[in-house]
Amino acid sequence: MRICVIGSGYVGLVTGACLADSGNHVVAVDSDEQKVAALTRGECPFFEPGLEELMHANMAAGRLRFTTELNTGLTGARVIFIAVGTPPRSDGSADLSAIEAVAEGIGKGLAAPAIIVVKSTVPVGTGARLESAIAAHSKQPFTVVSNPEFLKEGAAVEDFLRPDRVVIGSDDREAREIVAELYKPFVRNNKPILFMSRTAAEMTKYAANAYLSTRISFINELAELCEALGVDIDEVRRGMGTDARIGHHFLYPGVGYGGSCFPKDVQALANTGRAAGVECGILDAVHRRNIEQRQGMVRKILDRLGADLTGRRLAVWGLAFKPNTDDIREAPAITIVAALLEAGAQVAVHDPRALDNTRAVFGERVSYHTDAYAALHGADALVVVTEWNEYRSPDFERIRAELSQPLIFDGRNIYDPGMMVRYNFEYYSVGRPALRPA
Repeated sequence: MRICVIGSGYVGLVTGACLADSGNHVVAVDSDEQKVAALTRGECPFFEPGLEELMHANMAAGRLRFTTELNTGLTGARVIFIAVGTPPRSDGSADLSAIEAVAEGIGKGLAAPAIIVVKSTVPVGTGARLESAIAAHSKQPFTVVSNPEFLKEGAAVEDFLRPDRVVIGSDDREAREIVAELYKPFVRNNKPILFMSRTAAEMTKYAANAYLSTRISFINELAELCEALGVDIDEVRRGMGTDARIGHHFLYPGVGYGGSCFPKDVQALANTGRAAGVECGILDAVHRRNIEQRQGMVRKILDRLGADLTGRRLAVWGLAFKPNTDDIREAPAITIVAALLEAGAQVAVHDPRALDNTRAVFGERVSYHTDAYAALHGADALVVVTEWNEYRSPDFERIRAELSQPLIFDGRNIYDPGMMVRYNFEYYSVGRPALRPA
């Protein structure tokens, strides 16, 4: 099938590459000329495991190409995917200006019947708005279908190729069956394709992200309570998670969630509620707790080292909002580093993938290290913020040797307290008792 994918960010590029890999001919459209030039050279604009290899294979096979010309992408396309960003406005609502501009462009350029598939995360009712925007400029028959994405950064290719479920929102039987055909190669493991109304599909994406965010904020709030009461949150978490009704997923205390989805989707859903006259107090609390969680780690550091960090050097391991990505959008580490700088500290940072993106934020205000241990040299403490695998079993003797004192702040609870005792570290984590050498 001939497919057009509009937008070459995480969602659009993964969608285009994976659909091309199953035999479709995909033209990916993006308005950023530099990005399209890089993609045409086979360069992926962000780090996502397996994606660049998938791009190269399908470009070489002639099934995937890139352009800045929308009409080039629309020509001959039976299915048109929209995968442009919907960033948050200052009030938390979704900014739909980009997707509305795309809808207008599709309306003006549509020369044959087509199915318009919205993969962008959009508020309930957006499909109807896009339908009107396209119809205002086109007399061609078309259908707007909601097909929300459920991709995790760092595992996006795997999630697309082996989805838990595929959600297709449309009352048009033919349109939803054609879209379903595109996904059938990826659900041979009997995972479901779920048909529902377009508005229900739009709501499902927000509901899923908001629920997962709620679990994270809940366990983080419980962790603070455990600290106050001298209880180990890990013991509580295990006791909860073994209940089949609860499970362990997203019940890991830390410095909060980040990225391009959870923060904005929680706020957007709460904003949608307010617009509909529904007060979404739980969602507002989830967002507040997440902001508080990263500030809580800053307070731990300042309580231990003093409010004025002038003359202090701190090493930070992990800058991306999660492992296996270079994405620092809404990353807790960025907030924490900014607070440490504000307090007067010198900050040395390491991340396997996100140094370049971080440099764009802080410039030369921090020192950047491609070797994790080099960042530790002479530092008063190590602050672990992102749980990259290479940080999980480090050389603790070398850490002790590089630091000016054996002090670790663990924002992801990746180290075993018993191990910290054996290596004689002073150790602060989330929701667990502090460890101080005798």
